[in-house]
Amino acid sequence: MSWERNAEGFDVAELSILELGRVREGFTRADALNEARRLAQHAETWGYKRLWVAEHHNMRAVTTAATSLVVSHIAAGTKTIRVGAGGIMLPNHAPYIIAEQFGTLEALYPGRIDLGLGRAPGTDQMTLRALRRDPTSADRFPQDVLELQAFLGPVEPGQKIEAVPGSNSNVPLWILGSSLFGAQVAAAYGLPYGFASHFAPQALDDALATYRANFQPSDQQKTPYALIGVNIIAAETNEEAKFLATSQQMSFANLVRGDRKLTQPPIDDIDTYWTPEEKLRASHMLNFSIIGDRETVKRGVDALLARTNADELMIVSDMYDPDKRLRSFEIISEVLKG
Repeated sequence: MSWERNAEGFDVAELSILELGRVREGFTRADALNEARRLAQHAETWGYKRLWVAEHHNMRAVTTAATSLVVSHIAAGTKTIRVGAGGIMLPNHAPYIIAEQFGTLEALYPGRIDLGLGRAPGTDQMTLRALRRDPTSADRFPQDVLELQAFLGPVEPGQKIEAVPGSNSNVPLWILGSSLFGAQVAAAYGLPYGFASHFAPQALDDALATYRANFQPSDQQKTPYALIGVNIIAAETNEEAKFLATSQQMSFANLVRGDRKLTQPPIDDIDTYWTPEEKLRASHMLNFSIIGDRETVKRGVDALLARTNADELMIVSDMYDPDKRLRSFEIISEVLKG
């Protein structure tokens, strides 16, 4: 357990951030990427351990498709916070290429790079074909993880192919997922595990139990280490937080509709935007959400940690106003880190 106790005697896991580089209505993609970098600069002063960006394709509101480039952009503007992929969708890539990319990042920003790996394509089937990937490549995910780990490790006698940079960089690997499969792979390989409960919470409890029960120690990780995603939108009052949260709720309603809109400004009444069916489906994906003032955030996180015993919380705080978003992460740090 990687918990600590803050000044108020509140047990809290490590805190980190998941960044999608969301494009806001009326603003540019460059704005989104630079706001991600600005968030990381503030986050490292507020005590966040890491900031990850996620590989998604063919989504108008998401700018982190070229994940290694975005990691470099953020790492170049920061000094201490760990930066990484949460994650690279490994079936979209040759392990050798990813070893070269993240080996280069480790050479440039030593001791600050993480590499989370997922099995899903991070897109739809039509875009998967545009990526020139075989849909069955996901079946090779466990073997590809081992191949990538080998390229990032020491060069063996007689080895003919070396990742340069990459070899002997030993970039820490994570397994990410939202099902029991990822939990089983992480446990078998002795790697830290991240569960995507911020949008797919259904199997969280079973996945954590599977991971911890079957964990095999490795050179990288001697004991199980579980990170979980959680949506937290914090503000000075519960009313303001609920208002700011409508932008994320609209994004999930649009996802249900198959409508790829940019992030929208908040609205007064979310029920005027989504239908009852859309509300049910979106709310199911957003089940792990904590929206409110300091006390609400404190109670919500306390309950979440009591339920999961998570070692680390990876926080998503999606909203329209970048300054309000910064304030949300600052409040979360003030409450949980003291």
